[in-house]
Amino acid sequence: MRILFWGSPEFALPSLEVVAGHHELVGVVTQPDRPAGRGRQLRECAVKRAAAGLDVPVLQPERARGSEFMDAVARLRPELSIVAAYGQLLLDEVLALPPGGSINVHASLLPELRGAAPINWAIIRGYGQSGVTIMRMVREMDAGPILHQLSEPIGPATTAGELSDRLSVLGAEALREVLERLQDGGLEEREQDHERATYAPKLNRELARLDWTRPADEVACWMRGCDPWPAAWSELRGATIQLFAPSLPGPEEHARRDASADAEPGTVLEADPRQGLLVAAGSGVVRVGQVKPAGRARMDAAAWVRGRGARSGDRFR
Repeated sequence: MRILFWGSPEFALPSLEVVAGHHELVGVVTQPDRPAGRGRQLRECAVKRAAAGLDVPVLQPERARGSEFMDAVARLRPELSIVAAYGQLLLDEVLALPPGGSINVHASLLPELRGAAPINWAIIRGYGQSGVTIMRMVREMDAGPILHQLSEPIGPATTAGELSDRLSVLGAEALREVLERLQDGGLEEREQDHERATYAPKLNRELARLDWTRPADEVACWMRGCDPWPAAWSELRGATIQLFAPSLPGPEEHARRDASADAEPGTVLEADPRQGLLVAAGSGVVRVGQVKPAGRARMDAAAWVRGRGARSGDRFR
């Protein structure tokens, strides 16, 4: 089968490997190189770097539309498009160009968590399970018929980065099964229950600012769901601090929070040079395991405390 692959970040790499290893990969469409890092040097995305060793055309349109781009795709004569975290919404004419249409590797159990950041929001909202869906693409975002789904548990300490790694591999496994069934003619499509649809909008830095008035378990979910990006953060004495690796303490430490019931949410109840930070939430407490002060590397919170980074009585805002 002649397949045109669309993708950009590392999440898409296992799916690209499935296509390149078992089918005729006729080309790759990926995002343009973007400035990154302190020097703002142009940086290639993960899929472009991987495609460099595959000896296929690589297209990097600013927008995947227009006669010039459509002509370039048509010359590749794809029978099917596969999209995995490409990063743009595709027009109907783009989706329908291959005779077999376009299918997508989506990192949620649709119809839940349609949108740009399903992995992050699954953790932020406290889900115990996520997964991947292979679906046929239609004009409406993530609303097409389901071809295959596989589930994956979310543990109490799972971060968005860890879940993304697992779902990228699971997505490739699900894609391999779908492509085999497509060739055998034994693939059934199932319409989504659109009334059950929920959404996972794109995250940004402002959304990642922690609200310490939330219950402790919700604050912890925000930290894990924004790890490693966009990174949950708060201000402390006017400086921006990113916070990671939360845990919910046991009854003894909760008793300490009860004894400090007049403490405002965000107050550092304990700055221990061995155990790190214990911070008051709207209800309950959160132990913060790692921090990243502005301009410094990510480090254990205990090491930051030893370096006089925080003191008991300080307050995150």
